[in-house]
Amino acid sequence: MNELTPANTLKQALAKGQVQIGLWLALADSYSAELCSASGFDWLAIDAEHAPNDLRSLLSTLQVLQPSPSVPVVRLPGGDSVLIKQVLDLGATNLIVPMVESAAEAQALVDATRYPPTGIRGVGSGIARSSRWTRYSDYLERADNEICLILQVESVAALEEVNAIASVDGVDGVFIGPADLAASMGYRGQSAHPAVREAIEGAVAAIRSAGKAPGILCLDEELAHHYLSLGVQLVAVGVDTTLLVQATQSLAERFADAKKTR
Repeated sequence: MNELTPANTLKQALAKGQVQIGLWLALADSYSAELCSASGFDWLAIDAEHAPNDLRSLLSTLQVLQPSPSVPVVRLPGGDSVLIKQVLDLGATNLIVPMVESAAEAQALVDATRYPPTGIRGVGSGIARSSRWTRYSDYLERADNEICLILQVESVAALEEVNAIASVDGVDGVFIGPADLAASMGYRGQSAHPAVREAIEGAVAAIRSAGKAPGILCLDEELAHHYLSLGVQLVAVGVDTTLLVQATQSLAERFADAKKTR
């Protein structure tokens, strides 16, 4: 039975200016991703840049998240067009691509997510999960418009070009990487440094002026609320590995004294 390609709800929400709160998944495990999917976040970032995810683990995670109201977003390790093609064929519709530093790079990434004649994405939908193996009868016609492409700016050079990057047609959002940006500015490990915050705030304003959705990962709740007040729409407020470390360490510390009384 033929079905129609579903609309990309995250892309629609960002286009409407809606705030979307997310959680970063770095455990690279579909079971833990499924656990997090019931927690109430709008989106879940499956990290393939700094976490040990490969195509198989991305596939299994996308599969377990399919029935969840939390939308999966895949952060790629880089902007390789072949990898983009493979991840899209797995059924990912929301991509974050790191380390983008120019409008030319942005355009190349847009091209990689679109089928010819608009772009260069290889047409393999007949054997791909993305089309449900052709059960989505309109997939080839709809696919380009349902991809949500979010580009990550993470350096001084990238911030100098952020308006041009955000202005590229086909870019849905621009995600700021505070850790790498702080390092690029000479403040490694100081993402909340006043100079870094000022640079981020300027980038947010530029992204918004280009009519695109700003995004950021911020684990400081007070600072996250500040960025939300500036109009950042796509905000990741936690990381699964960090939450697990904090909870387990805190629990162990609360029982440390019990060993001393024996």
